[in-house]
Amino acid sequence: MSEKHSSRTDAVQAQTLVRVAVDIGGTFTDVVLMRGEQRSAIKVLTTHKDPADGVMTGLVEVCSNAAVLPEQVSLLLHGTTLATNALIERRGARTALLTTQGHRDALEMALENRFEQYDVNIDRPAPLVPRPLRLPINERLDAAGEVLVELDQKSIEDAVRILRDHKVESVAIGLLHSYVNPQHELAVADYLLQAMPELNISLSSAVCPEIREYERLSTTCANAYVKPLMQRYLESLERKLDAAGFACPTLLMTSGGGLTTLATAREFPIRLVESGPAGGTILAAALCDAFSEHRALSFDMGGTTAKLCIIDQGAPLYSRAFEVDRSYRFKKGSGLPVRIPVIEMVEIGAGGGSLANIDNLGRLQIGPESAGSEPGPACYGRGGDGATVTDADLVLGKLDPADFAGGRLQLDESAARTVLSNSLGDRFQHSATQAAYAVSEVVNENMAAAARAHLAEWGKGAGGRTLIAFGGAAPLHACLLASKLKLDRVIIPADAGVGSAVGFLLAPVSYEVVRSRYMRLDQLDVAAVTAVLEELRSEALSVVDELLSPEEIREQAKAYMRYLGQGYEIAVELEPDEIPSEVDLRERFEREYLKLYGRTIPGLAVEILSWTLGVSGPASGTLAADQVQRQRQLQADEHRDVFDVISAQPAKAGCFRRETLLPGDWFEGPALVVEAQTTSYIGRGFTGCVSAQRHLVITSQEGA
Repeated sequence: MSEKHSSRTDAVQAQTLVRVAVDIGGTFTDVVLMRGEQRSAIKVLTTHKDPADGVMTGLVEVCSNAAVLPEQVSLLLHGTTLATNALIERRGARTALLTTQGHRDALEMALENRFEQYDVNIDRPAPLVPRPLRLPINERLDAAGEVLVELDQKSIEDAVRILRDHKVESVAIGLLHSYVNPQHELAVADYLLQAMPELNISLSSAVCPEIREYERLSTTCANAYVKPLMQRYLESLERKLDAAGFACPTLLMTSGGGLTTLATAREFPIRLVESGPAGGTILAAALCDAFSEHRALSFDMGGTTAKLCIIDQGAPLYSRAFEVDRSYRFKKGSGLPVRIPVIEMVEIGAGGGSLANIDNLGRLQIGPESAGSEPGPACYGRGGDGATVTDADLVLGKLDPADFAGGRLQLDESAARTVLSNSLGDRFQHSATQAAYAVSEVVNENMAAAARAHLAEWGKGAGGRTLIAFGGAAPLHACLLASKLKLDRVIIPADAGVGSAVGFLLAPVSYEVVRSRYMRLDQLDVAAVTAVLEELRSEALSVVDELLSPEEIREQAKAYMRYLGQGYEIAVELEPDEIPSEVDLRERFEREYLKLYGRTIPGLAVEILSWTLGVSGPASGTLAADQVQRQRQLQADEHRDVFDVISAQPAKAGCFRRETLLPGDWFEGPALVVEAQTTSYIGRGFTGCVSAQRHLVITSQEGA
């Protein structure tokens, strides 16, 4: 180990007593401080003008609460949905695309398919780059990376004039077949930087060096679109951390569930698109291990969105592609494709701040528009004038107006009732309570429908799964969602309101890279495969070299294979430092194919499209093994009038403070368990019990 590496590793390991995790959401910014085994957490409103301001407010306060000085913090872990929101809300940079002449319309042509066959007014998200800024470059490589048409410098000069005229801030360069040979892309980038040094540049050969031109261009344009925004944010955060005395390293959560460096995050911000939700699934997977749960569904509901993820055998589903900003709810193909390593989940506009409205057919709709944190729901008293899910939860009695977000916000129930009556109740001639119940029913059915569609898309069933609920709003809705999905068991972890940030504290340092190198299996070129894997290994290790010692690093390589002529491939795992034989690779492929499709195709040739290699270190933390054993039945001293959404009847709910509950304590619903960052609602027909590690486990009395 080098002296530099050794001193760096020793310094990080010696100071791991105090770590802080920060998760920026659309409404709240969550901050969790871990000191030894002790956690301290708070929620603050997200500051959209400069999200770093909200981060610093949370950091200073959580350190003060824990009596920790900024210089005592040894590591800062960070995840954010800023890139996602910028893509959905179209708040990114003015971006141009330079691509091979004749291919400028590939972004708009997409896959030339109809994801909604019978809709004559079919709509899809507009490309991030408008046609006048999709500029042709005269050059051409063939599929093997050989030059067919030399790069024409005049076409680059013509493009520069247009970039200047349109005050373009960021450029995506995506030339045909550059994933095999990046020579022309690099030459174009060099010319642009000499002519316009202020430009942000994203190369498709670096962002997404994979076959499939449309997806590669889409991913590169998305990276270029959010890159200036994310760079400004990260630079602002660094300055403010330094000024406040936080001198520790900062690692960013990626969409694939690993931690990476600030430098990598600045260059490839598209990898952060699902970083916040990824942290939550890491927590859910750790809970599955702790409780020996083999089949689960994680449920993360915050202020803006709800996210659901399938977890089998303690591991979430992983993918190399997903879609942002689907224009049709749950419809695959209706969003912007992004090819990056990602934890597979479904995300819908169903959060506490999601707005309720009446559509043109007179139907109640919830989301995807959100009141966010500025102005926020009407009950926040910050000028919001639309009815939201949080307003409904307050009117239904599930929230304590004086103890919301740890007492940081005093909720205005009168404002919530007024906005529900004015926007919904008067239209349907219902009371505010009935309107609130309707909002709750619709948003919960939306989430149940999303879960069913996601499970079906992956060939999975809901039966026998445990729902793991976290986020500021999920514990309020978990029981009803479980009822709709016919699930008998719900786990609400300790510090559930800041669950994604807690997940960051459990995540490993990791990074994955990919290369497309096509070959038929019966013509396997071992030398070429060895060269590709060495190239991947070198690139991946360069990212984690400063963070992990050699003995900590684990590698995982995969070949993406399919039968000759098929449209999609499946992943086949390779052992570290192993190049399997043709026979062995085919056996592994057919084993995975059989597992997925229930059959193989004898005698048909197999081809390999891409190779990936990921490197990772050990998990940053673990959860202790856990179990549930009822000991003391509790009777509440305090009750609150609620409208029980499961029985659709008014009820008296017992109120408990989470911090006073001891392992083995149990109680029957309806009940409310209040804590600083969230409130859990245990509906009629459910029983709550505190586990040995103080997680709240809710079971259906019918399924018990």
